[in-house]
Amino acid sequence: AVATRGGDIELKSVAQARSDDSFVDNDDGDSDRNSLERLLVPQESGVFVFREDLKDAMPTVYPQRWVQLGYLSTLALISDWVCFSTASVPDVFEEAYPGRTSEGLIDKFLFMNVLSCLAVTDAVARFGLQRCTKASSILMAVGCWLRSGLGIVPILFDLLGIREDYASFIDTEVLGMPLFGLPPYPVILVGTLMVGMAQPFFQCTPPLLSAQWFASNERATSSAVALNFNQVGIAAAFIVGELMADGYNGLNRYFALIAILSTLTSIGTLCHFQKLPPIPPSASELDKIQKGHKEPPFHMSVRSFFSTPGFLRPLAAFICSIAITNVVGAFIDEVMERGGVTDRRGIAWAGCGFEIAIVVGGIILGKYVDRTKEYKRVTLACIAVSVILILPLGLTEHKLGKEPGLLIVSLFFLGFFVGPVQPINAELAVDVTYPGDETAVESIQQFGGNFCSALLVPVAGRAAKLDYQLLPNIPSLASDIRGDVIFMMALSIATYCFYRSFDAPLRRSMMDGD
Repeated sequence: AVATRGGDIELKSVAQARSDDSFVDNDDGDSDRNSLERLLVPQESGVFVFREDLKDAMPTVYPQRWVQLGYLSTLALISDWVCFSTASVPDVFEEAYPGRTSEGLIDKFLFMNVLSCLAVTDAVARFGLQRCTKASSILMAVGCWLRSGLGIVPILFDLLGIREDYASFIDTEVLGMPLFGLPPYPVILVGTLMVGMAQPFFQCTPPLLSAQWFASNERATSSAVALNFNQVGIAAAFIVGELMADGYNGLNRYFALIAILSTLTSIGTLCHFQKLPPIPPSASELDKIQKGHKEPPFHMSVRSFFSTPGFLRPLAAFICSIAITNVVGAFIDEVMERGGVTDRRGIAWAGCGFEIAIVVGGIILGKYVDRTKEYKRVTLACIAVSVILILPLGLTEHKLGKEPGLLIVSLFFLGFFVGPVQPINAELAVDVTYPGDETAVESIQQFGGNFCSALLVPVAGRAAKLDYQLLPNIPSLASDIRGDVIFMMALSIATYCFYRSFDAPLRRSMMDGD
């Protein structure tokens, strides 16, 4: 918060400002919608100069922040839904496109995602979060329609009850393929790459959105929602894909549904997603504006961050978390079958529960971190608990046999504890690098997480084929453990040991007086 004495600016904590009844929580919906840029005068040098309009400003939060968060989270949801849309029905996809695999399409999506992560920071710094989000939502919608093709036409004719009247028209073929069916694979691929290019603008920007719109005691929670909401998209891919994509026509309807939802979300984003609040929500953000802070190019931010004390530990924790969730998600079928869950629909619901647990854990633990700022303690606790919860995913005690109940409970709690490590450490990295570029911080973490996952998932896949016998000469204790579980436990233990030495000042929290 900010107060003035004799024309000088004095920083106060948000808590102090609230105790003075001077903090404005503008939730009555009657907020001034003027952009924050109107409070700044651009000079010829390009440096912003603080105006008198802002000298008495108090940190203010607006109801619009929830609209911003809702759209960014929904866009992230749909983007990961597209990525993993055929993960639960690979056989249906491969039947529709002989010689092509669902796994191959996902790999290409992730490759484009990694490349786009390198460009998102400079793009947002130049054009702003609003323009980039709107443009990316359009790019994703167009990509979804390329994936759907003209398959929506027979669906509309069915809804109107006139399909039989136009049967010959609907059955039209071009180059041996149905005109109103699934598009050729190259078109599917281009559409998928377009969505992969758009996704980092939803996944790398939550810390920036939190800084621009949310109070200091809300940021970890808002980042947790936005960063982890893509898990709901993966859950949708498990459940909706299993229910709808039961064949060629089902896959056609499934892709059309995703395209329609993407279009509706894009329209909503174009209509409702705003630039900046009239007044910043925190003392730290207000201070950046007052000092005319400008974000450096991405490559300069990278060099600066890696030389900043405390940056590497949150990065390591983020990579550990995303690697574990990706390994479990990639091999969910095999993990469930080990524990005796072989029904396809049961596996889909188990995968859905794992993804939902990640979101719920992020919200609950994020709120705790918002209140206490105990980034390190919570992260260490989550990693330590994850080591225990990983064990039942690949350990079979011969005397007891398979325990599907224990497996599912462990899976859900693993998601609850390991998933929140990502948003918590995204906020921690932003805190220690303040006043650094929030988007650059998350771009580095997403790039590192996805790149390392691309390397570690195949390693875990090979390790899963290894089965180690434990205490075979003691019948009451004899058991076996899979190599992928040993791999994930080793990763967690190594990260825990490295993270324990974190000791860096929380610069942004200090500015906020937290």
